[in-house]
Amino acid sequence: MKTIVSGARPTGSLHLGNYAGAIANWLRLQETEHCYFFVANYHMLTTGFLDVSQLHENTGIVLAELLAMGVDPDKVTLFVQSDVREHAEFCMLLSMLTPVSWLERNPTYKDLMDNLDQPELRTAGFLNYPVLMAADILMYKADAVPVGQDQAPHLEITREIARRFNHLYDGVLREPQAIHISPVLMRGMDGRKMSKSYGNAISFQDTPETVREKIRLTVTDPARVRRNDPGNPDVCSVFDLHKVFNPDEAPEIRHLCQTAGIGCVECKKRVAEKIAAFHTPIHEKSRELLAHPARLADIAADGAKKAAAVAADTMAEVREAMNLGI
Repeated sequence: MKTIVSGARPTGSLHLGNYAGAIANWLRLQETEHCYFFVANYHMLTTGFLDVSQLHENTGIVLAELLAMGVDPDKVTLFVQSDVREHAEFCMLLSMLTPVSWLERNPTYKDLMDNLDQPELRTAGFLNYPVLMAADILMYKADAVPVGQDQAPHLEITREIARRFNHLYDGVLREPQAIHISPVLMRGMDGRKMSKSYGNAISFQDTPETVREKIRLTVTDPARVRRNDPGNPDVCSVFDLHKVFNPDEAPEIRHLCQTAGIGCVECKKRVAEKIAAFHTPIHEKSRELLAHPARLADIAADGAKKAAAVAADTMAEVREAMNLGI
């Protein structure tokens, strides 16, 4: 079994795009590998430190939704990042040996700095985001990390940090490999990438009625004006939903759309039924978990206890390698 590490930022309720792009892979990996999955609330502070009023609530929501989707704490180590304090210490120690130039060349950092309209977000914490990610991964001596194309540079920095540590301190860190995730395009209601920041997402805290209404309002092929016009499924947000949540019928839907054999209203109704069957049980189970916060806290505490035991061993090795203490 390989050791796998991955996290989810608590920016609010998870949505269908999060499931298709990441969590579905988690559910597959937990069946065959040794997995550490966590709610990355430290990472949330790298860009969200100005307003933490909802951070506690959002952390609980994401944890509840992961459990409701099927992440199994009996199969994986599931925890909240800040509950394992070694993550912060390890990040600080790795920062001592990480060149600033490595961080400044990170594409995510460069893109944000080029387009930033909030100067107060130019913080050491945001620059140091890849080091915190490295600490998360190297703490558990991960063999592999599931990454999309946009995250690959972050993982390469993690590998460089591990190599530098091992070179300097005759070290104990393991270089993780990438599990490349095939990109899943999930457009939101307005045709842009599904994202909470765009306000176009179908989230798991949406009620079933809200989900159906959002699907009804989702844009389709803008060039298809009349019912008897042929459509282009490749530019249609609704067809994105069919590909993920109605895969058996998706080829038929594609053909019918291209030949004007189905209208957009009927197309939306079909996928709405499939999404309702998937979404409603997750919505209801997550709401049930959130209604019993003590139960949710116990699950988080159990996961943190398991993670902390491994983290303590790693940090003992790191401190010894760096000659810390008397």
